[in-house]
Amino acid sequence: MNPLLSRLQPYPFERLRQLFAGVAPNPAYRPISLGIGEPRHPTPQFIKDALCASLAGLAAYPATAGEPRLREAFTGWLGRRYGIALDAATQVLPVNGSREALFAFAQVVIGPEASERPCTPPGRPKAGSAPSGDSEPHEVGSVGAPVVVCPNPFYQIYEGAALLAGADPYYAPSDPARNFAVDWDSVPAAVWARTRLLYVCSPGNPTGAVMPLAEWEKLFALSDRYGFVIASDECYSEIYFRDEPPLGGLEAAAKLGRGDFKNLVAFTSLSKRSNVPGMRSGFVAGDAALLKAFLLYRTYHGSAMSPVFQAASIAAWNDEQHVVENRALYRAKFAAVTPLLAAVMDVALPDAGFYLWAGVPAHLGLDDAAFARELLAQYNVTVLPGSYLARGSAGANPGAGRVRMALVAETAECVEAARRIAQFIQSFPASNTQ
Repeated sequence: MNPLLSRLQPYPFERLRQLFAGVAPNPAYRPISLGIGEPRHPTPQFIKDALCASLAGLAAYPATAGEPRLREAFTGWLGRRYGIALDAATQVLPVNGSREALFAFAQVVIGPEASERPCTPPGRPKAGSAPSGDSEPHEVGSVGAPVVVCPNPFYQIYEGAALLAGADPYYAPSDPARNFAVDWDSVPAAVWARTRLLYVCSPGNPTGAVMPLAEWEKLFALSDRYGFVIASDECYSEIYFRDEPPLGGLEAAAKLGRGDFKNLVAFTSLSKRSNVPGMRSGFVAGDAALLKAFLLYRTYHGSAMSPVFQAASIAAWNDEQHVVENRALYRAKFAAVTPLLAAVMDVALPDAGFYLWAGVPAHLGLDDAAFARELLAQYNVTVLPGSYLARGSAGANPGAGRVRMALVAETAECVEAARRIAQFIQSFPASNTQ
């Protein structure tokens, strides 16, 4: 077995399953889950029609680089959405959802020096031991391994990709005082010097924060100075609540005169935009040299997209009306739910995405895990503890005391969940302080 597997920590939903073991939810309430970020709006009919009309494609092996029409659909959408021009032949590639691509990309970027290090570094538990996810990460400056920097809280694929590439993850904390923007200035120069890959997520999961141009400019300068690659996870870019759509990494690069997109690759997906999570369809775009290497890797990896899904993806990327309608559904839902929760919790409308990142009221005397467990037991509503989405750093877990709520169900169900959460919180006496 690959000994690097011993470095992986349990996935958040496995930890949630363990947390809820033995809990008997109140049968007076039907179950409502806000725990998993799985889009549940209906898939547009025209995408289904395009898929069914292309079933003959099942009789052919697909090319890893995708059909020219598919790559042109990618560049066409990028041009309309961000006002940028990319070469369909060299600067875009289809992927089977952003998740697999974000993981695989680290295996391309991280060099062979990572294989010469211990499999279980100090401070990191082996698989199956103390699965709290809150262990203090070891000091990355103590050894010569390459480093992968990611936000904290974060999407756990970043960590797993780093660990299985033999690198050390470094967790840059978010700052609640700045709308949960990541504090990149807190990363020491010694860490940047060993960084090979930086994962950014904008709009952020779980916080919904969007990176402004000045933040991108800072990261590009660091990349130029230290030579690391930036992987920009943008799968929530089309669900937003402000008039202006979120700034993308490639768009930011173009605005700053970096039209070659050096050391930058953006990752996006149809799952949230078009409500097709089961289709596993997205694309990557950016630095042509990096994508050439990624294509080589993917050719051996066997990750070509089905011709049937390519046809459906072309239809989806070439249509914007269904995206506008989808966004309107989320806006109406968040407008109905956020005030109900804001009356009893520290929570506000995010910049983008479909999560609420809510603070557990201190007077309850519950940490985020206990809050989730008691909420399920008493009101049959599932939320995800924020500490499960972060790692302990500098003596604190930046997700502690918060919960993530995925507002993916229909509005009435989300409103019902919000009312139950409010009732649960209001059942505690205000004088019950920690």
